[in-house]
Amino acid sequence: MSVVVTTDLTRRFGTVTALDRLTVEVPGAGVIGLVGPNGSGKSTLIRILLGLIRPTGGNATVLGSAISSPRDYASRVGVLIESPAFIPGLSARSNLVSLAHLRRLPLERVDAVLAQVGLVGRDREPVRRFSLGMKQRLGIAAALLSDPELLILDEPTNGLDPAGIVEVRELLRDLGREGRTVIVSSHQLSEIEAVCDHLVIIRFGELIFSGPMAEVMKRTREHIDIAAEHAADTGRLESALVAGGWSVTQADAVLRVAAGADRAADLNRAAAAAGVTLSRLVVAQDNLEEIFLEMTGRVDGELADGRAATDATVA
Repeated sequence: MSVVVTTDLTRRFGTVTALDRLTVEVPGAGVIGLVGPNGSGKSTLIRILLGLIRPTGGNATVLGSAISSPRDYASRVGVLIESPAFIPGLSARSNLVSLAHLRRLPLERVDAVLAQVGLVGRDREPVRRFSLGMKQRLGIAAALLSDPELLILDEPTNGLDPAGIVEVRELLRDLGREGRTVIVSSHQLSEIEAVCDHLVIIRFGELIFSGPMAEVMKRTREHIDIAAEHAADTGRLESALVAGGWSVTQADAVLRVAAGADRAADLNRAAAAAGVTLSRLVVAQDNLEEIFLEMTGRVDGELADGRAATDATVA
C-alpha cells in the first residue's frame, strides 16, 4: 500500500508555481528520501500533506485518507519540521511528558522514545543546556511519541556531530525495519544515500525521479581522478588526453577522466607519453550527489536559468 499518493498536485504562490501537477506514489514501510534543489517545492509538499496549506489544484491522500480531512490521519503521523521548539527551562523528560498529556498519549511512550533517540541519562537536564544536535534528537523523540505509522522528518541530522549522525542513521534504519514509513527531506545526500530505500526527486515542483534507491544508483559510472606531480603540467596533460580521445573535466588541479578501472593503466601510459608524471591516480564511483547534480543542475546559474524558463512557461 502506498502511504502517500498525489495526483496532479499543484500549488501556486502568486506567479510562482511551487508544485506543478505533481503525481507520485510513496511506498509503505522503509525510509524514503525526498530531495531537490532549494525552492523545488519539498517544504510545500510536506505542508500540503500535513494540512497546513491547501493545494491550488489536484489531490492527494495520506495513509488512505484525503488531505482535505487531515484530522482523519493526523494522529498516525509524526512530524519534525525545521528546528524543534521546546520550553528551555524544562527538562527533556518534562517537555515530552507535557506533550504526552496535551495529546492524551500514554506516558510509557516517553521512556520508550527517550531510549530510541539516545537521550537516557540526559533526560532530566533543562533543554537550554542542550546542544543543537541534542535538541534535534529530542525533536525526533517528540515526533515518535504517538508511535506513528508515518514519520516525516525535515533535516533530521541538522547540527549533529559525526557520532550523532551515525546514531540517527541507525535509528532511521531501525524505524524502517519496524514497518514504519519514514520520509526524510535533507540536503545531506550522503546520508540520504546511506539510509534510504526509495528516492523521490523534485525540481521546480515537477517530479523527475521516483523509485528504489538501487535503481537510481544504477546510473553511477566509474571515473578516474588524476593529478600531475607539478601543477604547471595540468593544462598540457589535459590537452594531450583530449587530443588522444579521452573525455576529461577539470576541478582545480585534478582531472576527472570518464573511464573505468580497466583503463587505468592506459591512462597512466598516456600521461607518461605526454611527458607528465602523475602524483595521483584514483579510480572512483559516482555517488548520489553526482547523479543528483546531473539531474537537477550543477551550479546556481543552471538552476536559475531553469527556474526562469519554468516561470516564463507558466506566465
